[in-house]
Amino acid sequence: MLLLSPRGALLSVYCPQIFLILSSGSYLALSSVVALGANIICNKIPGLAPRQRAICQSRPDAIIVIGEGAQMGINECQYQFRFGRWNCSALGEKTVFGQELRVGSREAAFTYAITAAGVAHAVTAACSQGNLSNCGCDREKQGYYNQAEGWKWGGCSADVRYGIDFSRRFVDAREIKKNARRLMNLHNNEAGRKVLEERMKLECKCHGVSGSCTTKTCWTTLPKFREVGHMLKEKYNAAVQVEVVRASRLRQPTFLRIKQLRSYQKPMETDLVYIEKSPNYCEEDAATGSVGTQGRLCNRTSLGADGCDTMCCGRGYNTHQYTKVWQCNCKFHWCCFVKCNTCSERTEVFTCK
Repeated sequence: MLLLSPRGALLSVYCPQIFLILSSGSYLALSSVVALGANIICNKIPGLAPRQRAICQSRPDAIIVIGEGAQMGINECQYQFRFGRWNCSALGEKTVFGQELRVGSREAAFTYAITAAGVAHAVTAACSQGNLSNCGCDREKQGYYNQAEGWKWGGCSADVRYGIDFSRRFVDAREIKKNARRLMNLHNNEAGRKVLEERMKLECKCHGVSGSCTTKTCWTTLPKFREVGHMLKEKYNAAVQVEVVRASRLRQPTFLRIKQLRSYQKPMETDLVYIEKSPNYCEEDAATGSVGTQGRLCNRTSLGADGCDTMCCGRGYNTHQYTKVWQCNCKFHWCCFVKCNTCSERTEVFTCK
């Protein structure tokens, strides 16, 4: 994983013993990355497919942004599933995209969608901020006047099409095997990017005398990534099970159709799709990406996914009691000291057996 301190200063490449201290600047310049040696960096990053490594070597400035976008996706995944048995804890360990889930479940569908959207979001933002070469603001609409609504395009519109295209070229390049899982992953990658594109926002600024809105200048901006995460979580809840349809001659997987339907109906563009049912994630199982729920915090009174009955899978839970002590009811006395009482509170924490 590539980590970049925005205020200065430390680039850490997720590979053995490669560190670079930057003396100034808010983001790493292309020349500084090249100075490290693109081949050295790209060959040390674990889990890159050949085409991804080629992109890394030709665009070493972009690999930093890609790492940030993938990490943003992982962080959002862990936020959205923080109360579930599966909480994305198996991600973020082996590659820039985290550890791949071997089961083609709805959880895998979500992780692919959120990381593809994260990369597209990060690349688009970096282009708008001038932190990537070969891209910038979306100038295609610049100067166009919408006479019916009385506003014109201006400012710096986020070039989300560039971000989506870059995400498509880089993220999808890891899908090498021609099997059902490849079709599933590619569909979910595209669904994540499509949700991002649909959530783009129009912002406008009024111009005129004394605050009047004689004319308006408008531009497109990226949505908050939390909004994308919420939308993809809803897609996860309504995920569609699919099966592969094979070509008659070569028996190669050609497209996905909704399972248990007699027709050849394909899933919608923004549907999250899965080909295998989810494990229960109660016990640790490396094959399914489950770390189990032993030791997880739970809510004894909740009837939801975070409740001890559900979270602990019927194994029961341990109760831990703590006493918190602090100074309270402090008053100033003339002259000149402060007198406080000592307050305490007894709390209980519950963890799964």
